[in-house]
Amino acid sequence: MSPDVLQDRFGRRIDYLRLSVTDRCDMRCSYCMPEGFSDYEEPQDWLSFAEIERVVAAFARLGTSRFRITGGEPLLRRNLSQLAANLNRLPGVHDLSLSTNGTQLARHAAALKAAGVSRLNVSLDSLCAERVLDITRRDALAQIQDGLLVAQSCGFAPIKINMVVMGGVNEDEVDNMAEYCFRHGFVLRLIETMPMGNTGRNAGYVDLQPIRQRLQARFGLVDGVVRGGGPARYLVSPDGDFSIGFITPLSQHFCETCNRVRLSVEGTLYLCLGQEHQFALRPLLRAGISDAELDAAIRSAIELKPERHEFREQPGKIIRVMSKTGG
Repeated sequence: MSPDVLQDRFGRRIDYLRLSVTDRCDMRCSYCMPEGFSDYEEPQDWLSFAEIERVVAAFARLGTSRFRITGGEPLLRRNLSQLAANLNRLPGVHDLSLSTNGTQLARHAAALKAAGVSRLNVSLDSLCAERVLDITRRDALAQIQDGLLVAQSCGFAPIKINMVVMGGVNEDEVDNMAEYCFRHGFVLRLIETMPMGNTGRNAGYVDLQPIRQRLQARFGLVDGVVRGGGPARYLVSPDGDFSIGFITPLSQHFCETCNRVRLSVEGTLYLCLGQEHQFALRPLLRAGISDAELDAAIRSAIELKPERHEFREQPGKIIRVMSKTGG
């Protein structure tokens, strides 16, 4: 294996790191965080910006080029745009993006764009204010939509709208959301719920395959590709102006092409959402590990990455909730 290629034991190249900068969030989405949840990491246990930069620099040395800043809600971490600027200057970092719930986006969009964040994923599960309140436990639809327009005016492209489709909750809004994204020039991504803790298992799983077929016929879409490093499979309009992605971990899993790992806010590498394989980097960082030793530790961690999740075979297996793992 080339020294600048990070590859797991199943031959998958790991070129995408999702980086959680906080486990705090100003929403309590029903499929992500249990009501009354308070099991947060203490701030002294969070990786510092300097520690985050060391880990990202190491992954970049090993050939990982795509990095996504996530949370919790990442925009709750103070001075995030400064971290983004520092990461964007590191050799080998070629794509820096951010996932957000959009509530803080209007205030921070310009600074993030200036810092080198090029793409945004924004969670929006409904266009009905009452439903947004029910799902997120916050009356925030107007705030999110304002943030989207500000981000668009700052030049972010593409802006992807992440909609978790839930039976009996928002399944009937998929077509309206598609039309909204078409009008505003956003990329829509529809996501199946995953059995991450009781919150995920009770969220109302919907198989997206029939929805995919219906939308393909309604909008005249064909198979296509949209820039990004994630697992979505896309349909695009023939003129390329409109795209819908489908993230289907249950109905059509993508484990054989999985190219990503997650770093939690306290410095734990999670190698798979659907397994418990993990590797703690924080103790090594705070013990004074050298860059060469850090590279070797990351290579050892990637060797733990399992072949696939077992969401269908063992839906009750994962106890940790999504907010603890990182987006």
